[in-house]
Amino acid sequence: MSQSRSRVAVSFDFQPTLTGGLLLVQPLVRSDFDALHGVASDPLIWEQHPAHDRWRLEVFSALFERLLVSGGGLVVRERATGAVIGSSSFYEYNEAARDIVVGYTFLARRCWGGLFNRELKALMLEHAFKFVDRVWFHVAVTNFRSQRAMENVGATLSHHVVRESGGVTAEFIHYYIDRPSTMKPKPAERAESSVAKQR
Repeated sequence: MSQSRSRVAVSFDFQPTLTGGLLLVQPLVRSDFDALHGVASDPLIWEQHPAHDRWRLEVFSALFERLLVSGGGLVVRERATGAVIGSSSFYEYNEAARDIVVGYTFLARRCWGGLFNRELKALMLEHAFKFVDRVWFHVAVTNFRSQRAMENVGATLSHHVVRESGGVTAEFIHYYIDRPSTMKPKPAERAESSVAKQR
């Protein structure tokens, strides 16, 4: 009897290790808490964020646990020193729509100004486009710095929506970036279907 074969979709890798010239991005683990809170404890990082008190230990702890449980949390390190300088996350993967969200991103203020953020976005987009055709970003309407950053990386503004994010309900702007036509998605794996073999 001939063996039928069926296409099996490639699962999204939520916690890759990504290496750039400036940054090393790795899966978030519990032992990263102290170093990451050391970065997040700067109130000015959250000045324009709806969760403007996220610098407080108890508030940041709740976010950290959420990122751990989600399975998509990433810690961002400065490659030259190994120092933790921030975090980001992949979440809300939609296999049918072939899209995903990048968010919960923050960097130490000394890393603001473009180079670090651009490289982080580039690394995460390059990884995501192996699996999806569109990457979304959810930016609070009060977060003007992040809105400018979205414009600087060429994101398209889609729509506004009131939604819950990280325990806070607020108005967010949804931006997206589509996979360039020159970048090929990761080929779907092929595997034997146990159902087909039983027929």
